[in-house]
Amino acid sequence: MAGAGMLAAAALLVTAVVTSAPGDAAIKSASVVAADGADAAAGTAPAMRTLTKAEAAATSPEQIGYAIKSVMTIDGPLGHGNYYWDESRAPATGPMLITVDLEAQTMSVFRDGHEIGVAVILYGTPEKPTPLGAFPITQKHADHVSNLYDAPMPYMLRLTNDGVAVHGSEVEWGYGTRGCIGVPTAFAKKLFDQVKLGDIVIITNGQRINVGDAVAGV
Repeated sequence: MAGAGMLAAAALLVTAVVTSAPGDAAIKSASVVAADGADAAAGTAPAMRTLTKAEAAATSPEQIGYAIKSVMTIDGPLGHGNYYWDESRAPATGPMLITVDLEAQTMSVFRDGHEIGVAVILYGTPEKPTPLGAFPITQKHADHVSNLYDAPMPYMLRLTNDGVAVHGSEVEWGYGTRGCIGVPTAFAKKLFDQVKLGDIVIITNGQRINVGDAVAGV
């Protein structure tokens, strides 16, 4: 995320080029939507499938040089448990990119280079930190339960083989995760419905990109 509005200081991403981690313009304001934890069980879980190593490493031509074309203008601070979602200025289809900045505690969702979603996140503690890098989504499961912690992870998008994922959470001030990226559950559902296996999630810590910059290797 980058550019205009109150979130400019919390802009995400790297300056120009992002490489994969080993192994493992402004538009009109959107309205704030409060997350509702009761949505966690909504919908029917799709069949689970895990990418092969070859699929996870694949990069299509249209994904190289992903350009950030526009970002939302957000009036006022973005609070824990709330999010913005506005698809009105983005085309109905296009390559997806998800960016996370741990310093800003924010996730941005882009479709065809246009920001369509923003949310405050939960992330890992110093004992179980969230890894930095570019990670393909290797598994989707709407009703996932962690086999490590026996905890629900609604609308789970797996990023690493050792259990780091994006998933729905009760996003409250002062809470953390065991390395995962937690977002409001209603936001997680919208994200889940948009992305496909192989789409990239870039996790940084205080790095930024501007409208007009391109992200290589997405």
